[in-house]
Amino acid sequence: MNLEKIMTDLEKKHPGEVEYLQAVREVLESIQDVMKEYPQFEAKGIIERIVEPDRVLTFKVPWVDDNGKVHVNIGYRVQYNNAIGPYKGGIRFHPSVNLSILKFLGFEQIFKNSLTSLPMGGGKGGSDFDPKGRSDAEIMRFCQSFMLELWRLIGPETDVPAGDIGVGGKEIGYMYGMYKKLTLEHVGVLTGKGLNWGGSLIRPEATGFGAVYFTQEMLATRGETFKGKKVVVSGFGNVAWGAVSKVTELGGKVIAISGPDGYVHDPDGISGEKIKYMQVLRASNQDIVKPYATEFPGATFVAGKRPWELKCDVAMPCATQNELNKADAEALVANGVFCVAEGANMPCTPEAIEIFHRAKILFAPGKAVNAGGVATSGLEMSQNSLKLNWSREEVDEKLHTIMRNIHSACVKYGKREDGYIDYVKGANVAGFIKVANAMVDQGVV
Repeated sequence: MNLEKIMTDLEKKHPGEVEYLQAVREVLESIQDVMKEYPQFEAKGIIERIVEPDRVLTFKVPWVDDNGKVHVNIGYRVQYNNAIGPYKGGIRFHPSVNLSILKFLGFEQIFKNSLTSLPMGGGKGGSDFDPKGRSDAEIMRFCQSFMLELWRLIGPETDVPAGDIGVGGKEIGYMYGMYKKLTLEHVGVLTGKGLNWGGSLIRPEATGFGAVYFTQEMLATRGETFKGKKVVVSGFGNVAWGAVSKVTELGGKVIAISGPDGYVHDPDGISGEKIKYMQVLRASNQDIVKPYATEFPGATFVAGKRPWELKCDVAMPCATQNELNKADAEALVANGVFCVAEGANMPCTPEAIEIFHRAKILFAPGKAVNAGGVATSGLEMSQNSLKLNWSREEVDEKLHTIMRNIHSACVKYGKREDGYIDYVKGANVAGFIKVANAMVDQGVV
């Protein structure tokens, strides 16, 4: 496999798609040895086929605000690879949404879903619509207009979207209501549904819970636990909320959360009512964390900065892509961090990852660490197919087992001769081999 030629060709075909090209390079760098070991993958053109999505669908989304003004946003659905199951991946509503970001997320989703061992392919979608500051009625009208185009492209055995940034239970409900009206069917075509109509228990907190379960396994490789550890988390949405809740339950102390406006440092730890207040912040639709410091006077708000300058044992970036850069990584290592687990999708830059690897700290990528969300979505799909609901304990136990198995797969393929575990390589190789073998079995299609 000629990595540089492949990347040069991709850059010519997809100029300016920085996030997508970054994600592809990371995976291809990890699987070079695998390509030598499995010559059939090269003979069947697996790399050339897997780096390009099956299809990219773009459509306009017209909607009317509360003042009667017409707006038009762009909607997307990237159906990337369905070798092991129907396309599966979230829908993101955020002004930053563009094709590069959705292709990067869809590409990552292929391997993340493969790691769960559940029959799900990779996909992603969304729009540049900004729900922040919009009324419920405006959000409903936008979601309904979005689904007027999307419904033709999805189905319970074709493509099963979920939520993501800007898309929670409310938005899923509005989209599902329109889907049901258009198709005259009540099927499990979206995940993250309400508990009254097909949703799964612990789905909102599942990504955060899963991230902590995975990190718990990482710590155990060095004889450590969360008990007594200082933990820094970025973000304050569902992923961060779930992670803070579970870290606290396991005896750790979360001392920071963050938002676009800056970060909050709470040396007493974020627990009890403070965790509940994270949901209040989220529900306020303002996308800021500053009010936390007013609500809890022992905390300090630091404007315009990230929390990576704080001294901590464990760092969990749970916000967005490329939020932790080289300087941040250097600061974390200098302050004694020994474990970094990506709760978000690709939140660390390549330069940051290089620093973590050089320092030989525990570091694991989002496609492994945050797979708990899509794993629980897969469990929701299973419950919908079986027409039954599992208890909170049953879902949590299945999630814990899936995350433990993902960790084992990463160790199997990522452990070096010196004993250091390269979780990036382990996750990429484990996810890739399953999908590549399925593609070989199914021929060139």
